[in-house]
Amino acid sequence: MQGKGRAVAAALAVLLPLAAGCGGGAEEAAGSGREAVRDEIRAVVAGAGMPESKLPGPGDESGTATPADERERVAVRAAACSAGWQYIGPFVDDSRGKYEKTLTGLAGKGWKQSGKRFEQPVGEKGDGTAVQVVLKKEGWTLYARHNPSRVLGADILSFTATEDTCMKQFTEQEVDLLSGSWDDEESDEGSGP
Repeated sequence: MQGKGRAVAAALAVLLPLAAGCGGGAEEAAGSGREAVRDEIRAVVAGAGMPESKLPGPGDESGTATPADERERVAVRAAACSAGWQYIGPFVDDSRGKYEKTLTGLAGKGWKQSGKRFEQPVGEKGDGTAVQVVLKKEGWTLYARHNPSRVLGADILSFTATEDTCMKQFTEQEVDLLSGSWDDEESDEGSGP
């Protein structure tokens, strides 16, 4: 399930800006500490010297779009369980150092590493290393990711926290939709990924 957790976190980082514009009750989880978690993450990120992000953070509402398919509808519900910060944009000076400083700052706020640090070389020429660390605190799981994408010419940084109890409402099929496992089923039906 740890692999699916990573995949869901990656999917949330991509889908939540889209889902955030869908309405969908992203404020429902606020009473459970979502706003406090979001504010804590953003304060630590700012303290580490990360750039200002123009993207909505996980769980933020940003517009009035209507979900187009089941995956987007599930992502809207997941947004209500999520909080965080993300950046996709031009390379950031010392982005890995700032990422590590953010991890240190989160540890200082009581977030504890859960499991092993995941690192993987990116690019054919060893252009960098993508890294993900999973942290836990008081019923929340935070996926801290950094991917220096030379192909996109961008840094991809995200600190996405999901409320454990809230995420338990999702069926295995819905988790598969978020994690991308649905690609295989669609390919079998001839509609392609």
